[in-house]
Amino acid sequence: MEKSQIVLRAKPSPAVDLLTEARSLSALAEQEATCTRCPLYKNATQVVPGEGSPHARVLLIGEQPGDVEDRAGRPFVGPSGTLLDIALERAGVERDRCFVTNAVKHFKFDPRGKRRLHKKPDAGEIDACRWWLDRERALLQPGLIVALGATAIRGALGRSEAVSHLRGEIFNLDGGAQFLATVHPSSLLRLKDESDKRQAWRGFLADLRKIASWIEKDEARAAS
Repeated sequence: MEKSQIVLRAKPSPAVDLLTEARSLSALAEQEATCTRCPLYKNATQVVPGEGSPHARVLLIGEQPGDVEDRAGRPFVGPSGTLLDIALERAGVERDRCFVTNAVKHFKFDPRGKRRLHKKPDAGEIDACRWWLDRERALLQPGLIVALGATAIRGALGRSEAVSHLRGEIFNLDGGAQFLATVHPSSLLRLKDESDKRQAWRGFLADLRKIASWIEKDEARAAS
């Protein structure tokens, strides 16, 4: 069986009625601002809710806000966001056609003097914040969910999977949506070797072009 025919089954969310708490994305963002479901809210500047059109057919899920996002209160506006914007444009994907969010809504960091160094969320923090991610998905009803990195994969599926195991293939999800996994753009920024950077960039663009192809097919289906 080809990978694209395999149905990925996400771990069930503990939430029963995902639309009870909020009937719109703006109302959901207001509720997220009061979240205390894990300790990360204590040190973060503010929550960083998802952003984009409520009619977006593509949901892009990142890891967590970085330092810039934490201060701005918006997702993917720092260095990783800049790189993602460039990559989406070159792949033929308009960012405003997507809803962009993170698996974890508060910035986790280690203080180093005046600097705040990014620290990866643990499984408990990802799972606690999945409560919000599930509500975003319920309100959006996206046709394609794109996980950028391992943290996003766990947020989307409710379990850990290696990026390399799922990367670059569009899978069917139970519930009707489809799923694509790729690397987080921050992984490209950490590379030092120029040859490695070029190879990683080509691979990332190849993955994002699959989003453009999916959008084209989705629009054709809607028009038929």
